[in-house]
Amino acid sequence: MTRPSPAAVTGPSEPGEARPPSGYVCFSAQDWWYHNRAHSDFQLMRQVAGCRRVLVVNSIGLRMPVPGRSSNVLRRVLRKLRSVAKFVRRPFPGFYVMSPLPLPLYGSPLGRRLGAALVRAQVRAVCLALGLRRPVIVATLPTAWDVVRPMRRRSLVYNRSDRHSAFPESEGTAIVEMERSLLEHADHVVYVSNALMAEERPVVGDRAHFLDHGVDVDHFRRVPPERQPADLLAVPGPRIGFFGALDDFVVDFDLLDRLAEELPEASLVLIGDANGPIERLTRHPNVHWLGFRPYERIPAYGSGFDVAIMPWLDNDWIRHSNPIKLKEYLALGLPVVSTPFSELERYPEQVITASGAAAFVEAVRTALKEGGPLPPEELRASVSHAAWSARAAELMRLAE
Repeated sequence: MTRPSPAAVTGPSEPGEARPPSGYVCFSAQDWWYHNRAHSDFQLMRQVAGCRRVLVVNSIGLRMPVPGRSSNVLRRVLRKLRSVAKFVRRPFPGFYVMSPLPLPLYGSPLGRRLGAALVRAQVRAVCLALGLRRPVIVATLPTAWDVVRPMRRRSLVYNRSDRHSAFPESEGTAIVEMERSLLEHADHVVYVSNALMAEERPVVGDRAHFLDHGVDVDHFRRVPPERQPADLLAVPGPRIGFFGALDDFVVDFDLLDRLAEELPEASLVLIGDANGPIERLTRHPNVHWLGFRPYERIPAYGSGFDVAIMPWLDNDWIRHSNPIKLKEYLALGLPVVSTPFSELERYPEQVITASGAAAFVEAVRTALKEGGPLPPEELRASVSHAAWSARAAELMRLAE
């Protein structure tokens, strides 16, 4: 298949320009005001903001939350409205965050057009105010395609961090169509999953680049017990720990349930927002769900883990993912036990991989007794090269 050039579709991209772009506009897959700020789009743009003006557009979603199909509908609508009320803020010099009022009716052609026009008008107004007249546009969410298609830009980069069409609540056909359009028309497509990049190579060709995730090695540094949070220290050891979103479409709650039952002598510590059936876990006396904690405090919590876990479901989302927490766990020097996914093949000596519930429980039991496959300092050294600043520099080289 011959890919139409971006100019043939929209006429705005000028990747050959010699002078720096006016800045970057990133359509994020998360919301800066209530999601974990460890996500790649936030981390990359914070680095870019050191030398370019950056506008992060908070997530415009993959679907409209609907009772019966979506969990915590009222809570999700209210937190998005609180985010929209902030509209534009500047958390750091050169780094702006805007929350447009979205109309996520992606299952309807008319709804898609109206929603895209509404978001585009808001983004254009903010870009004009910030002097972003021909920015590099980075799209992490496929629903950004309808918005950015007619926008003037220096270049368009698709940050392919996940296969969003595999998200169970998404408007499947529409999301697949928008993913495909971004893959066909982006100037560059950057991947964190080699498996996903290989599958999409026939569409993307030489515009595909493996960027990988990074890690803030200085931030994820182990701290002594006296600097660890009081609520963590109140949990008896040994501690099996997990930090991150507890979403039931990626986290295996059955596996966590079994882990709590079969290792009653250990504490299972869960840190993060929960959209899954957390009550089935907290009924165990050795399960301690501490809820959401800010990114700034996560290393202090992780420092109190004896073993870190990645208990993923075996589904299309996970098979094409590359969880950032893997590098964060390793930077803390923690023994890591994970269910298998393709990107783990690059960490054969650092991570203990276990398939099936019985093997996973046994691997955690062994790690509690014997530690990780390598000493903590060697685990940390294995990701010391993966700074977000290096990832951002590579992104800018491609985009500019």
